[in-house]
Amino acid sequence: MLQSIFRNMPPVVKNLLIIILTVMMEYQGIRLSRILGIFYPGSQFFEPYQFVTHMFMHGGFPHLFFNMFGLLMFGAVLEKVWGPKKFLMFFLITGLGAALVHTGVQAYQFHSLTGGFTIPLEVQNLRLTETGATWDWKGSYEAYVQFKQMAQSDQDTITSLLLSPAVGASGALFGILIAFAMLFPNTELMLIFLPIPIKAKYFIPVYIIIELYLGVNNFAWDNVAHYAHLGGALFGFILVKIWQKDRNNFY
Repeated sequence: MLQSIFRNMPPVVKNLLIIILTVMMEYQGIRLSRILGIFYPGSQFFEPYQFVTHMFMHGGFPHLFFNMFGLLMFGAVLEKVWGPKKFLMFFLITGLGAALVHTGVQAYQFHSLTGGFTIPLEVQNLRLTETGATWDWKGSYEAYVQFKQMAQSDQDTITSLLLSPAVGASGALFGILIAFAMLFPNTELMLIFLPIPIKAKYFIPVYIIIELYLGVNNFAWDNVAHYAHLGGALFGFILVKIWQKDRNNFY
């Protein structure tokens, strides 16, 4: 049965699954998220390539499972409708869009706390350890004093912004969910936690509203990048609208 599913899987979805699963299996137990995950651009650990590579790294089995399940269930349908090239472009653009929105929100948070968009790298000099992160201040003593005078919650927020990479294809997946709801609005979905059929045009918008609520409230127990999800959904919505207006000329 699994062989049949894999054999009938469209090529882009199949190869995305292979790449993501290979990364997780090959580097299990290694903190690869520090290399492939996307850091805030003001962090000393940021690299431009992370805007792409973060999509192929996940933060554990549940995160991996739900993203791959969504990619298989909804992405495969879209690839069969659009074709491989168009679907791959959609996946990458929505993933990049998610990262851009996530980064923009981080920049707003950082600026609201510090009055700028970063701490100078020669002052920042953060060190990652197996148990977390430590500050090793060098350079401007005034910047150190300014940081230490902040409330502890603000210090924690700044440290998290500079040291916490975002990983996963969730942004692209939310773009896929939006596209599926727009193209197949009356398709009934059966949810694991709610075993009653719900049409896609009702379920997906409610899901987006929940994401917005969680993102705005920024609960202490919640470490999910909700604005990345919303960014992927936004870029997915815009792309589908553009393509619906020009069905005969995609490129």
